[in-house]
Amino acid sequence: MARLEYRLFDEIEGFPVLYYYDGIEQTEIAARLACDYFVKEAVTYEKTSGAVEADRYVIYVKKAVVQDESLPQPPNNGGKLRLELRQYVENSSYYPVITTLDMKSNLEMLLYLQSDFVYWLGQEWQKTSAEIDEDRKVYIFYAIPAN
Repeated sequence: MARLEYRLFDEIEGFPVLYYYDGIEQTEIAARLACDYFVKEAVTYEKTSGAVEADRYVIYVKKAVVQDESLPQPPNNGGKLRLELRQYVENSSYYPVITTLDMKSNLEMLLYLQSDFVYWLGQEWQKTSAEIDEDRKVYIFYAIPAN
């Protein structure tokens, strides 16, 4: 078990810690490092970089400019790891859900998040970004239909 910190990428303020997690599994840290965005307490952050220090892992973030941060709360998934495949639509605040998948482990989640393409019902989807939304307890794989 390790420690993970989310720090604000602000050199003047000394990179203050926004959130921290003690006793977190390394596979969950790896899945979080694979995400471009992090949502917590209704604020969306964009990952700027990740680091490994002697006794912790660090994800540096900055506040993201988003058009609409309100996504519906998903139903209770019984503590399962959930991944939403959403169609990315440029200049929109609505990203349709293509499907929702329940993962068996953080490693399985990581394999999806690290992938550039996902195939669903005969359609190839190309990743544009990935996100962890702690408020909704879900990872999101944003993608566009591949040609």
